[in-house]
Amino acid sequence: MENSGAEWPQKKLTVGLSPASVPKSGSGFDLAVASAVLGAAERIDPAMIADVVMIGELGLDGRVRPVRGVLPAVLAAAEAGYEQVVVPEQTAGEAALVPGISVLGVRSLRQLIAVLCDEPVPEEPADGQGRPDAMLAGLMIPGTGLGTGLAPAAARGDGHRPDLADVAGQLRPRQALEVAAAGGHHLLLSGPPGAGKTMLAERLSAVLPPLTRQESLEVTAVHSVAGILPPGEPLVSRAPYCAPHHSATMQSLVGGGNGIPRPGAVSLAHRGVLFLDEAPEFSGKALDALRQPLESGHVVVARAAGVVRLPARFLMVLAANPCPCGRHTLTGAGCECPPSVVRRYQARLSSPLLDRVDLRVEVEPVDRADLLGQGGRGESTEVVAARVRDARARAAERLAGTPWTTNSEVPGHELRTRLLVAPGALAAAERDLERGMLTARGLDRVLRVAWTVADLRAADRPDASDVAVALELRTGIQRGVPMGAGER
Repeated sequence: MENSGAEWPQKKLTVGLSPASVPKSGSGFDLAVASAVLGAAERIDPAMIADVVMIGELGLDGRVRPVRGVLPAVLAAAEAGYEQVVVPEQTAGEAALVPGISVLGVRSLRQLIAVLCDEPVPEEPADGQGRPDAMLAGLMIPGTGLGTGLAPAAARGDGHRPDLADVAGQLRPRQALEVAAAGGHHLLLSGPPGAGKTMLAERLSAVLPPLTRQESLEVTAVHSVAGILPPGEPLVSRAPYCAPHHSATMQSLVGGGNGIPRPGAVSLAHRGVLFLDEAPEFSGKALDALRQPLESGHVVVARAAGVVRLPARFLMVLAANPCPCGRHTLTGAGCECPPSVVRRYQARLSSPLLDRVDLRVEVEPVDRADLLGQGGRGESTEVVAARVRDARARAAERLAGTPWTTNSEVPGHELRTRLLVAPGALAAAERDLERGMLTARGLDRVLRVAWTVADLRAADRPDASDVAVALELRTGIQRGVPMGAGER
């Protein structure tokens, strides 16, 4: 405060943070505490800050520094009835995403004092991330000195994006990728190294539809709490893609850390894709920790400092080699791994986890004709994404008035009682259930995939061929099903 040109009151000060039962941590209270002291010392009019939410860290030189979680904090302020917020200048665009909130981004405490006291705004050196001081004049609300908000961030310049047309061959895995995107179904890609598993997974997020406004705010809020929003690009408008290394711990996947838990990879992939490459190399505890968020769409992390419920509605893609050396096939040609080693390696993906994966596809090595382009170029991401958008629109129309938006979210009871398939369409699935090839959960997931396959071909409801495709994509057993629209 002294470095900002304000006198520190020469008396004993008591600062109370209420409610006292809630632990407080972090430097985001600095700006609010300093403003309260200034109001108590009558350096500023207390009425000017009575109904204003202030978020920001203060440096010893009086600079206002950004903090994590500005967007969810401003969302909470709006829900509590506040209309005016003051935040660090670097996060003003993030705060302005909340409708109905007036935002003032400040660079220093000296600037804030000048604005609140209607004094000339001092010039402050830029830090390379803020806006010019001259823009402050356009942010003032007459009579209050508070901001009117900032324009939404411009569209992201992503540059070159991976295209599905770059993938040679792999017709059945491409179809599985399209079905996964259209219905939000989890996917397992297994095959030898170099077959294209990672290439396919990296292109999945681009096939997903753009995020809605509400979804963008959800994703941006999570990334804000994690502190990974790029400067100058506050709004996440595309489906995120998160690919943690196989050495990731359980806490880094589902969330955790000291004090208040931080979002993990499952939350950073909310409304997007979580790709686990070399999935059998992840620890068993980390993989099994994914089972609950895969079902519920959220994760609850309990720590001594509190319990946090984080969103985790993601599309999971697992990639796995058939054995440690990667050369194991049905004939065993070229594989040096003993059978017991192969069994142990494949068992690292537990049955309860795999039971929650709707699509399981073998990715075979690319043959020479496809690799050299003699079989023609595959469909581009733009063409596949258009079909996915149409399929999701049909599902959303069918599920209007319900809490679900994609086929993967629909409970099994609804699939068996209200959303009925064509008569006789489940004959093959019922036989697999009786033989023990499907569990009850597996049958529900086959129904969900069948609805997605029907949506992709613009059918009113699934028939026997759609169920057959869903069964083949889940079990890997060839049933003579013709290739779908995505396999041309």
